[in-house]
Amino acid sequence: MLIGIWAHMKLSAAYAQYSEVAARSGLTGCKTARRILDDAGLTDVPVKLVEGHLTDHYDPTERMLFLCPDNYHGTSLAAVGVAAHEAGHALQHQAAYALFDVRMAMVPITQFASYAWMGILILGFFIHLIPHPILIAVGIFSVITLFQLVTLPVEYDASSRAKEQLFRLGVVAESEREGVSKVLNAAALTYVAELASSVTTLLYWITLIGDDRD
Repeated sequence: MLIGIWAHMKLSAAYAQYSEVAARSGLTGCKTARRILDDAGLTDVPVKLVEGHLTDHYDPTERMLFLCPDNYHGTSLAAVGVAAHEAGHALQHQAAYALFDVRMAMVPITQFASYAWMGILILGFFIHLIPHPILIAVGIFSVITLFQLVTLPVEYDASSRAKEQLFRLGVVAESEREGVSKVLNAAALTYVAELASSVTTLLYWITLIGDDRD
């Protein structure tokens, strides 16, 4: 929990700081993403507005890129960095990046596991309808932990692709590298925190297996 709080504080601080620093190119996040996508031949991937704050994402099933209002309209280093990162996921999809495909295939079962584990434990511990609920919890959290483990390199690779395209296309100047890197690195820390949380929870349930079998 502490790692997660720290990671989100780092992200919020970096994003807030560089949301106030305008990119010299003057491009909005939307135009930045559009330039990266068009340069890669992904002219059929639309960039759309989505409500919320930092709700930016690339939807591989619909092949659409979504940016929150601040990043869609914004011309800051934070806005163009986040937009480029999401475009980086579209580039992964185009290149059939193996871990991206694995992560996409794991999404449905991970979503189910994230919602189902508590219900299964309640049925096992309190209603006694399910035998050995801790073994089931270990199985569920193994799936969630594996998903987080796969997600981490996918996110770092998307940021790496983003930085490469931003500088190659001249959207960001060399003097602006530090700001963009700080925003993207802070965002990546949140995925490190999620992985750490999943691993810790999994290890906790593993320590209880012996008691569950007694």
